[in-house]
Amino acid sequence: MEHPILIIGGGMAGLTAAAYVSQADRKVILFEKQDKVGGLVNSFDYNGFTFDGGIRAIENSGIVTPMLRQLGLEIPFVNNGVSIGITDQVIRLKSAESLGDYLDLLRSQFPESSLEIDHFGREIEKIMGYMDVLYGIDNPLFLDLKSNPRYLVRTILPWMVKYLWTMPKIDRLSQPVTEYLKKISNNQALIDMIAQHFFQDTPTFFALSYFSLYLDYQYPKGGTGILSDALKNFILEHGGEIRCSTEICAIDPQGQIVRDASGQSWMYQDLVWCADLKRLYEIVDETMLVDARARQAIAKQRLAMADKSGGDSILTLYLAVDQSPDYFASIANPHFFYTPRTTGLSSLLPCSGNSQAEIESWISDYLDLTTYEISCPAMRDPSLAPPGQTGLIISTLFDYQLVRKISESGWYESFKESCAKKIIAVLDQTIYPGLASKVIHQIVATPLTLQRLTGNTDGAITGWAFTNTKIPVVHNMPKIAQSVLTPIPHVYQAGQWTYSPSGLPISILTGKLAADRLLK
Repeated sequence: MEHPILIIGGGMAGLTAAAYVSQADRKVILFEKQDKVGGLVNSFDYNGFTFDGGIRAIENSGIVTPMLRQLGLEIPFVNNGVSIGITDQVIRLKSAESLGDYLDLLRSQFPESSLEIDHFGREIEKIMGYMDVLYGIDNPLFLDLKSNPRYLVRTILPWMVKYLWTMPKIDRLSQPVTEYLKKISNNQALIDMIAQHFFQDTPTFFALSYFSLYLDYQYPKGGTGILSDALKNFILEHGGEIRCSTEICAIDPQGQIVRDASGQSWMYQDLVWCADLKRLYEIVDETMLVDARARQAIAKQRLAMADKSGGDSILTLYLAVDQSPDYFASIANPHFFYTPRTTGLSSLLPCSGNSQAEIESWISDYLDLTTYEISCPAMRDPSLAPPGQTGLIISTLFDYQLVRKISESGWYESFKESCAKKIIAVLDQTIYPGLASKVIHQIVATPLTLQRLTGNTDGAITGWAFTNTKIPVVHNMPKIAQSVLTPIPHVYQAGQWTYSPSGLPISILTGKLAADRLLK
């Protein structure tokens, strides 16, 4: 009897891998420790409002659309316009030509740095050209090239030449974006207005490519969770099995057996790990493996990851507001990156206090200066909020270790309440006058929330931190096919922890790569 293929982790990587395995008529079981699949691509309902619990929009990147097409899935997407605002100035991104509007926005705040802003604009234009090559066609992995050899010759091969010519130029833009911008300008506040949108030490290409990615954002009608639901239903319709509320706690690679928290065991033919990689090496027991080289390789990889940090996490405030979506639409697009002050976070020293009062004071200053990502689902789909009302999702990058310290000190709930109050006050006094009086409900999610729900090290939302001295996984695009390999026999890996930098497209891409490997 053939044992099933097991997929551990029900985020986008796991759902993608399971979809392709089930499509191939292979027996597959997907395990997810939470009570529903989706991971960081999910939506939830609260008192008549639909909120997105993870990512706020979907970037195609030449991957999502062809993946859906290849699986025969139809998801209605609506426009996801992006705005960028600083103080009381807001621009709406419509096309590549909107780069000029963005540069004008920076000039309006920093007229003394006009020539430096011109230089910065030329750098973005250059990177946009690289992006046109990188994502200029649908990813060949999601295309049936055997049935369309003409497309291979006329499109793929010319693209490969451009790709090979472009990749070395992209590799030269791997230094942290802040360091790169300091070569252009010594105006630290200007650098902050550009760089504090991104994770600490984000590579230059990854950061500055976002101007192109913002134009690529789409929103599934019904919420981002519609994408996860579509894949879940596809797996079930093709004979796959999904076991939620089931946490895998042990892996015996010699016997090819996994055990869950209740003690139940499953044998597997192959396994794809799509969750936190540190957790994989915590629960795998290689001591019984006959192959000594495999034992050594597993121990070496475990050691390589032991001191590595997860990437940045976020603090999110979900607001139900007694205000029409039209009000918010008059100010900005439904996806809005907003910085209330031009002072910049570099002006704020690291938090060094230990008392609650000292930490609260530092957090208050941080929330005054940080950049917010604001999403309004009802502006894309009116059915996601009661008539005349709006749900807002307001996020900012936030340090996991600080929140953990607060929790251990016993004032976690007070911290969440004070953050919500402060964020509402900042937005009420700046871009959304009168917001405070319109709030009906509020929910706060912290990096600890993300760690609890996803199992991700440090509550990370995009895998490994760029601040690590060495990234313990593949981080070279031409080698991405190798990112799904592990030293554990019959075990593959996929998802945001398997390649850096990562996000939704990488999760889908590695899920497909892992499925292809084991199906072959």
